[in-house]
Amino acid sequence: MNSLDGNGRANHQDEAEANSTAFDPTVRAEVSRRRTFAIISHPDAGKTTLTEKLLLYAGCLDVAGMVRGRRNQRAVTSDWMALERQRGISITSTALSVDYLGVRVNLLDTPGHEDFSEDTYRTLMAADSAVMVLDATKGVEPQTEKLFQVCARRRIPILTFVNKLDRPGGDPLGILSEIERVLGIAASPLNWPVGLGRDFRGLCDRETRAVTLFDPEARGSLVVPTTTCRLDDPADGQLSDSEREALQGDLDLLDVAGAPFDRDRFLQGQVTPVFFGSALINYGVEAFFKAFLTLGPSPGARPAEEGPIPADRAEFAGFIFKLQANMDPKHRDRVAFLRVCSGRFERDMEVTNARTGTKLRLARSHRLFAQGRETTDEAFPGDVVGLNSTGDLRLGDTLYAGPPVCYEPLPEFPPECFARLDCADTGRRKQFDRGLFQLVEEGAVRVLVSTRPGVRELYLAAVGTLQFDVVQARLESEYGVPTRLVPLEPKLARRIEGDAVALKRLWLPRASIPTSDRDGDPVILFSTSFELESCRKNNPDLHFVPLS
Repeated sequence: MNSLDGNGRANHQDEAEANSTAFDPTVRAEVSRRRTFAIISHPDAGKTTLTEKLLLYAGCLDVAGMVRGRRNQRAVTSDWMALERQRGISITSTALSVDYLGVRVNLLDTPGHEDFSEDTYRTLMAADSAVMVLDATKGVEPQTEKLFQVCARRRIPILTFVNKLDRPGGDPLGILSEIERVLGIAASPLNWPVGLGRDFRGLCDRETRAVTLFDPEARGSLVVPTTTCRLDDPADGQLSDSEREALQGDLDLLDVAGAPFDRDRFLQGQVTPVFFGSALINYGVEAFFKAFLTLGPSPGARPAEEGPIPADRAEFAGFIFKLQANMDPKHRDRVAFLRVCSGRFERDMEVTNARTGTKLRLARSHRLFAQGRETTDEAFPGDVVGLNSTGDLRLGDTLYAGPPVCYEPLPEFPPECFARLDCADTGRRKQFDRGLFQLVEEGAVRVLVSTRPGVRELYLAAVGTLQFDVVQARLESEYGVPTRLVPLEPKLARRIEGDAVALKRLWLPRASIPTSDRDGDPVILFSTSFELESCRKNNPDLHFVPLS
């Protein structure tokens, strides 16, 4: 607990102020041109397709890839893992760094499936803002609501892109109402569609009343040519009388009953600017990205044990929010994703790991582009740097130079699914152990080892069962190890804490499974809450702690 001075302020504030007195003007200038954001959505809302279109407009792709389509179409850049391409979904978070209109955009593409929510939540910790993608025909779906709540708790500013306006059934006014009713945030549309479904052909800027119409002959994978006209100029003939009347009526209604946009409220997470379009046919995407560059916040101060650490502080600090094995299968590498939070990162610099107190030299650093990478000599707050890891880095580690810094811990969630994993080929046991260890480092699953005498069994614990499929597929494709998975009945896992004498007298129900985690701590798997309560009563000197 922090002591208070005579003015009633916590002493750690003084430490934070001392840390923040030295500013680097170069860092401050670089911070101002950074935008680091995550994309959140329910599966199949169009999140990955929207990501591809940003790369298209930034000049990184000649033709944007599609999530689905003919076999000869190129796969999406952000979904680089083999299993992602087979299933057409995002399985792992991906970092993409591009320059667009003079701004360094760091995009964090997160999985939409709820079984990968732990990876998504950790990635959101590295973002300064979020883009929420909604399906115009389905509205706010369950996984979107969960991810929104994570952003709301951290007060992350959220921009909303209502996708698939070209499909029948979209209701823009209904979407706005649902955002406010379900998510509890004011929704302020900054543009409005001209037509819906098959008749969707343009957007009107609410502030200027300028109408942008899209060329229907150039849709999808290419930059779409546009023409502009004025809503208040009926003489140009580009809008029909019915279109002009319907559009004017909607805008008048929004002016009277809609939520006004206020940038300060947006930055506090109280209002979301809403944009409409279709990522698949590339309508409204460019306008949305340009607005994001203007509205999206630059990196700011980040909470730490020492108090908020300003981004433009002179000394470097950052944290590891993701570990990924085998991004380069030829070298069996492990990459740690470092979010730079303050100061200037320089290749080959010496830093301290706040968790261990050890010194590290960051000799190999990369700018990330999904699976691809290039050597980078420097980075600034908001940037994501790939570091080669030999097992010395863990999720949540803070790296710093200068005065000590320790950023807030990453969220962890108790596993709800359990299974026994067997190596099907005993001759490849060494590859099995190495591969499983590296995959566990990523934080997607936990491995528990049986502590029954004479039993050598490994158990997987995860938030969702789809994680088990990923582990099996990656062990076979990346390490050449076939496995057998046996689902387990237990639904509860508890870490046991207490003194050595009480642990030695531990009484367990017959159906429970005693194991240990990677730190050697005892963990018991229970089939029912009744078993757990029975174990508590028979072991009053021990504490049963959830795995989170």
